[in-house]
This record gives sequence, C-alpha cells and structure tokens, in this order.
Amino acid sequence: MAGEPVVGVADQLPSWATLVRAPNPGPMTLAGTNTWVLRPAGVSSCVVVDPGPLDEGHLRTLADQGPVAGILLTHGHHDHTDGVDRLIELTGAVVMNESPGVQRIVTPGHTGDSVCFLVELDGERAVLTGDTILGRGTTVVAYPDGDLGDYLRSLELLEGLGPIPVLPGHGPPLPDCAAVARHYLEHRKVRLDQVRRALDAGATTAGEVVEIVYADVDRSLWTAAEWSVRAQLAYLAAESPDAHVRWDTS
Repeated sequence: MAGEPVVGVADQLPSWATLVRAPNPGPMTLAGTNTWVLRPAGVSSCVVVDPGPLDEGHLRTLADQGPVAGILLTHGHHDHTDGVDRLIELTGAVVMNESPGVQRIVTPGHTGDSVCFLVELDGERAVLTGDTILGRGTTVVAYPDGDLGDYLRSLELLEGLGPIPVLPGHGPPLPDCAAVARHYLEHRKVRLDQVRRALDAGATTAGEVVEIVYADVDRSLWTAAEWSVRAQLAYLAAESPDAHVRWDTS
C-alpha cells in the first residue's frame, strides 16, 4: 500500500546503478515502475532489471543506455515485464537469471516467482527487491499466487542481509534493508492481529475484513487489500489446521 518511506530515503545510488522510471504512475505503481540499469565502472555494456511496461519512449531510453547485454526480472507482473520482448527487439539482449557480481535470491511471497538480486560491484553492495520491498508503503501479497508464509520467510532472509541499500521496484531507494524488512515483519504481525479481531467481531469474508481493517485506506486500494486479506486468512487457516475455519478465502 502507498505511504511514506519507512526508514528514510537513500542519499545516493551506488555508482553502478542508474534509475530509469517508467511513465506509468498509479495507486499500485506509485510514481511508476523503477527500471534499474547496472553498469560497473569501465564496462561498456549494461544489464537492465525489470524493463517495465510496453512504452516505446521508456524502452528506447533504456536501449540508449546500451549496449544492453542482458535483462533480469524480479517477477512476472505486467508492469515489470510487458516491455521485455520489445527491449529484446531493440537491443538483442537476452533474459538472464544472474550476471557477474549479481546473486539471485529466491524471495516468494508477493508472487510465487518473486526474486531479489544482491549486487556487489566496484566495492558497493545493494539489493534490488522488485515488489518484495517497496520504496514507499508496504507490499501486497497477491493471493492466491502470493503466499503470506512465504513472504514472512523472505522478509526474514532479507533482514539477514544487513544495513545495505534497497533499490525497489517502485518508489525511492532506501538506505537499510534490514531495518525496512523488520518494519515489514512487524507490520504484517499487526495486520494479522487486526484480521483476527475482525473475525472475532463477526466478519466471515475477505471483503468484510477489508471493510473493518482497511476502513481508513482509500477505497481505490481495497481490491489490492483484499488480495492481502485472502492471503492472511489462508495463513491463519494453515496456522490452526484443527480449528473450524469459518471464513471464506475464495
């Protein structure tokens, strides 16, 4: 969900990273999709992370950063991937899993295919998080593809990376991965408690839970909130498999 950066904004980018933001702002994309261009010092070619939407101007700007040696993807949502085929046409690049100095970290939760990229180039480290950690607000767990239990474990993994910069898929860069991961974990615990209270108050569907828990959130975000609530209900059902599940997660 949209909001302010939870640990402040990073003062500067790593020397090897360039942000090219796509012109697709919105409630879910914030200021637009962040496409990251990675180029170590002294290297002519670059790697593009998340080409973003199928926007010709945006993709030609990326091609102008070239030569583009490869493309990395944090997950399959269209606002990150719709431009892949056109960028390949423009540059001849190939989709890759890893690149020199880049380690792929499996971090499901937001989606089943979500990954992050831990980058260490020219003595500087940062992690590219896609939608697993955002630069503003918190992330939707896109049920049923997204899974809350997986997401909590992914956040714990990212917390273990320590105080390194975060280059997210939307919003500004953040200075401390461990701090923001801890904040996200605490936020999820608070939301789970709120969902439990809503169920105790008589809510029986995800929509009814959203009306209670997200009453102070702009209604334009309620559809996305319902995805997360369905993920929370599924998590609670799995947490207590012997209990009578009286709510609807469908």
